[in-house]
Amino acid sequence: MIHVSWIDRGSEATQPPNPDYLDGVDLDLMRGANPFCETPLPYPAERCGYYTIVCDVCGFTAMITTAGRPDDPPSIKLPCKLEPVKWR
Repeated sequence: MIHVSWIDRGSEATQPPNPDYLDGVDLDLMRGANPFCETPLPYPAERCGYYTIVCDVCGFTAMITTAGRPDDPPSIKLPCKLEPVKWR
């Protein structure tokens, strides 16, 4: 299971969102790896902060930033560490 937590920085974005990504930017950390997991993220984030993403099966951990804007990530793909990662 993948656990997502949000850490609030307590500030609002000072810049406008990227107009090319008004539906968000799906994050792909796999670099072609297999196997992988994918999970949605709370979208958009409340404001500037961080998501911590942890897989309690394989232990993969990531931290990503948020700005509380439409170009925040709506989902993330993670490589699985249960077996040796097979990159492209």
